Amino acid sequence: MDENVCVWDSTDSSNADGDGVDPDICVTPKLNAESIPEVGKEFDSLQDVYNFYNHYAEKAGFSIRSHSSKKDRLTGEIKRKEYVCSKQGTYCRPEAEGRVRKRRRVKVRQDCKARIGVVKCHESNKYSISLFEEVHNHSLTTPDKVHLLRSHRDVRESRKALQIDQLGVVNTPTHQPVSNLEVQAGGMEKIGCINKAFYDWETNMRTQLLEHDVELLSEHFGAEKRKSESFYFKMEADSSGRLTNLFWADSTSRRAYKFYGDVIVFDTTYNTNRYGLVFAPLIGVNNHGQTIILACAFLSKETTESFVWLFDQFKNAMPGPPPKMIITNHEAAMTKAIVLALPTTYHRLCIWHILNKFSEKVNPPTLRDRFSDLNACIWDIDTTIEFESKWLTLITENGLNDHPWLSSIYDLRDKWVPAYVKHVFSAGMLSSKQPESSHAFFKPYVSRKNSLMDFVVRFERGLAKQRHEELYADHVDCNEKPASLLETSMETQVAGLYTKALYQKFQKEELKSLKCFLQCTTSDDRQRVYKVTERIKPGVSKVKEVVYDVSADLASCSCKHLESCGIPCRHVLAFLKHEQVEYLPDKYLLKRWMQREKSALVFDRDAIKIKDHVDRCVLMRRSTLSKLAITLIDSASMSEEAGKLLLETLQGVQEKIESTGQEIGHAQGSGKAVASDSQTVTLMDPLRVRVKGKEKAMDQLKRWCTECRSVDHDRHNCPTLIN
Repeated sequence: MDENVCVWDSTDSSNADGDGVDPDICVTPKLNAESIPEVGKEFDSLQDVYNFYNHYAEKAGFSIRSHSSKKDRLTGEIKRKEYVCSKQGTYCRPEAEGRVRKRRRVKVRQDCKARIGVVKCHESNKYSISLFEEVHNHSLTTPDKVHLLRSHRDVRESRKALQIDQLGVVNTPTHQPVSNLEVQAGGMEKIGCINKAFYDWETNMRTQLLEHDVELLSEHFGAEKRKSESFYFKMEADSSGRLTNLFWADSTSRRAYKFYGDVIVFDTTYNTNRYGLVFAPLIGVNNHGQTIILACAFLSKETTESFVWLFDQFKNAMPGPPPKMIITNHEAAMTKAIVLALPTTYHRLCIWHILNKFSEKVNPPTLRDRFSDLNACIWDIDTTIEFESKWLTLITENGLNDHPWLSSIYDLRDKWVPAYVKHVFSAGMLSSKQPESSHAFFKPYVSRKNSLMDFVVRFERGLAKQRHEELYADHVDCNEKPASLLETSMETQVAGLYTKALYQKFQKEELKSLKCFLQCTTSDDRQRVYKVTERIKPGVSKVKEVVYDVSADLASCSCKHLESCGIPCRHVLAFLKHEQVEYLPDKYLLKRWMQREKSALVFDRDAIKIKDHVDRCVLMRRSTLSKLAITLIDSASMSEEAGKLLLETLQGVQEKIESTGQEIGHAQGSGKAVASDSQTVTLMDPLRVRVKGKEKAMDQLKRWCTECRSVDHDRHNCPTLIN
């Protein structure tokens, strides 16, 4: 029989359950002589001592832990160290009278004397075994239970086998990879640890990375900057050197701004990190109508100064002029910052967030009875005069003339009511509800427990998937021809110019134009005015007004669909057919919706070309080297000699590459943020900040009443239903 293996007889109850074993003495089974501690045996470090004794304990069937140590008073170096059996010691603390312990711990210590002690030898500068107690006073664990002992719950190999780190990038819950690993290993007992060890490992990793988060993030951004000169980032710190604000935008986002930066949505309601920093993405819409990320930022405070800093960085990073429109929530600091930093940009408030607050601010029964009228007043009226008249009528009829919140939003009506704002192009984004869909998309990738580095890595993965969807939409436009319904020349023309998504919107308007009937009400040398009646259903119709400017040869509708969305409305299309226009004139076509809009070259403010991606040769070379490195690391990790050989070889290769002037590794220095303007700043992790306002902090806890739309209760205890 091989002496290297500790064999247990399953029929021997003395080994399995302790029956027939003298409780005062239990000697470890016979092992290989090299695995048994001997007085005088030397080790290079205390870690080597621990690994050796723990390996011995695993074969013998017990667990170990660190015990007493003695340090040199001058140098602080450990001169003597002991490692003991986990059952060493006793519980001598008496229970206080009347004390109720919320958590009652089991007692595992049995005053076992088994241990190993080492001392530091001055001559050899190594640790030598000076004490070895082999005898235990308790039964030892059988091999099939050894993996349950605390010091033998080694999660490293198990994690490497299933690559839980990679699965964690997409926020996969830990229990799912563990379940897969259990199936692959053939049972939980063969994994090498218990389920809790995976969670403990993650906790320990997070603890080790404390105060190194910004350091890792700055190194990551530095590496991105070296891979692509078009990558832009900027960090700002407070007087104590802690990170307060962070802004970044990659080359793809910067290029996209050139084509789709006319309208942006700015939202600060998404909390995605452990520090409570406000995540503030700047969002746009591409030629497929898809949400795209133009830039991202972290802010420690939602103040005017922070927003001005962010908008200044945004203008510096992006090619081209400032956006024509920005849609935000209603916040005083943000409004002031936009006036200061983006004076030429039209500021529009998010109508979606305003309408959601009606249930909080307005009496629920009143809102329930008149909500449809209020909704029609906001959405179905085209002129400002008609809106003001209808609004005042509704407010007066319901006795809400002195309502402070309704009065405040009425004063801001020129920033959110469609009748006031739809004359400005908004790319079809009626509100900042656009980022809500983006938040839902990125939710599987990020969480509030993320460090900044975790967030950026996971966010980039979600961003890559989002951009792949855009790539697929481009592929569809190149290889698939959309189905035609009316077979008109105008429909064929638009199908060849616009993307599929926008063509389908145009097609919808063209179909509905068949239900529109024109009647000329006014005509002179300058313009002609038409009354356009659209039949919605039998007995129901809507009336719009189309004005044709003779000198400009341009028709405009009171619905302002062309001005706000960039697509001719059904009323204008009905007029063009009435005038027997076969092809859609260029003045009705918007370039940003066309298929090949983003194929042009883009240059930044310094006339440097912004590349859409890293050089393909660099990517292929990096991929090849990465695969080879991973294979070598996996092989070398299984052997100490192989690990040392690989380390020495890599160090030699590193010196040769550095001597040739190649740039490798991470950014120089610890915790140094190399910003886009080549400034080097030493930064530390940010402090935990509180989310501004109780409203944002409690957003996730709100419960809606489906009966009266109140957030103070749900349908089960609604006062309206009870009464």
